[in-house]
Amino acid sequence: MAVVEEIRERAWRRERSERVPRVEGDRWLLLVTVLLVGTGLVFVLSASQALAYVQHLTALYYFERQLVSAGLGGGALLVLMRVDYHRLKPLIMPGTVLVTVLLVLVPLLGVQVNGARRWFAIGPLVIQPTELAKLAFALFMSAWLVKRGDRLRDLKEGFAPYLLLLGGALALVLLERDLGTALVIASILVAAFIAAGGRKRHLALLLLGLGLCGWLAVVLEPYRAARLAVFVNPFGDQLNAGFQSTQALYALGSGGIWGVGIGHSVQKFLWLPEAHTDFIFAIVGEETGLLGTTLVLLGFTLFAIRGYRAALRAPDRLGTTLATALTTWISFQALVNMATVTDTLPITGVPLPLISYGGSSVAMTLAAIGVLLNISSQGTRRRSRGVGRAQAEPSTAGRGDVPPIRGVGRAQAEPSTAGRGVGRAQAEPSTAGRGDIPPITAGRGEVPPAR
Repeated sequence: MAVVEEIRERAWRRERSERVPRVEGDRWLLLVTVLLVGTGLVFVLSASQALAYVQHLTALYYFERQLVSAGLGGGALLVLMRVDYHRLKPLIMPGTVLVTVLLVLVPLLGVQVNGARRWFAIGPLVIQPTELAKLAFALFMSAWLVKRGDRLRDLKEGFAPYLLLLGGALALVLLERDLGTALVIASILVAAFIAAGGRKRHLALLLLGLGLCGWLAVVLEPYRAARLAVFVNPFGDQLNAGFQSTQALYALGSGGIWGVGIGHSVQKFLWLPEAHTDFIFAIVGEETGLLGTTLVLLGFTLFAIRGYRAALRAPDRLGTTLATALTTWISFQALVNMATVTDTLPITGVPLPLISYGGSSVAMTLAAIGVLLNISSQGTRRRSRGVGRAQAEPSTAGRGDVPPIRGVGRAQAEPSTAGRGVGRAQAEPSTAGRGDIPPITAGRGEVPPAR
């Protein structure tokens, strides 16, 4: 039965796509993406100049690499926004297997930076597998949840296997001692579970279990426990454990309302660690003030609104689940990063999407937005015809159904049983050349005469 339904859905989608011109996705979503990427390039250039000159004797080192990564990601976005997301299904399993292998190997063979092995270096190319895992796991889990269907609501056949997959994904990331990325991936997979129709009681157990695991991950690692203590009182140890947090707050405070001007930051001159990566939002606040940080926050808010709108208008359950997962990934990660910089959350070490320096991050985020734009374009096509989800089914003309008439109640819209001896051609008003049934005049209760 499921096979028959899938065949019908594919045939209906093919028919609709042939009859209606393609709409190129959500323009607001594309616009806010371009603005955020442009903002990122400006502030990567500003925040990284001093460090780039000290380390590589050229002030444009990090900016040039970020520009290349943004170009590659932009190319991926343009391609994926034009490829039907259903065609990605054959690539999901091979991609997930490849990413899993990379996650297993990176703690053993990866490049060590600041005491952690999270990157592969192949000549000038540096790859962070956890950034690839965000997109791969979002695609895999969305397809798996949709395939489960109603079995997802069953404890043994749905929720228990989901927990195994979720636990395996998080364990692979935690091998790199990267709790921040594990938190983001958990949000992606939980959002997919909700969108796919998981039970509320299962969701409550899931959140309780994730909270307990997160608490254990913090208390069992001394450096994470120290970060938690710094979060409570960052000014208690300004020159050691609380140095990064206090310097970020100094940067935000120095910016005031209007900022000191783009390029005029003081904290970027080696005062604020990771000024061009995880803490670039502090440089945005210093140089553009409260106005600039508010605009960035509004940009991600608009992105979340348009992304979830695309999920609600998706043509099928896979589109809804995948769009929800991708939107949650980017918006939740942005929220965590900004909360970290403002000392609203403990330091987690996740970049600000589309703005922070990081080739793998910006490229994979843009690729994910390409998939989201494709889902949005298919949902937009359905809405642009003025047809709701219930009416956007294959035509049943010729089966004896009468289309609804605007402005008339259900009782009036039913075909009259009077005059059954009259032929169909005489009993129905002519629609030649018009394509619809003439509306009945409100209050007169008369049927237009046959022509």
